[in-house]
Amino acid sequence: MAVEIRLGDVVHLKKKHPCGGDRWLVVRVGADIGIRCLKCQRRVLLERGTLERRLRSAPTPGGGE
Repeated sequence: MAVEIRLGDVVHLKKKHPCGGDRWLVVRVGADIGIRCLKCQRRVLLERGTLERRLRSAPTPGGGE
């Protein structure tokens, strides 16, 4: 079952980013998903399937901090 990911959702990934953050803000939605680290503001583009496999929990609605 596909996870519904919307613009502005905050997602928690299984592995931490090298900066230590594991919370990401969804900034682009399409075939690829653009996410931005909430700790260091780095942007990453992932395929939808790859992102869904790396999710720790369901996305939470709302903006960043």
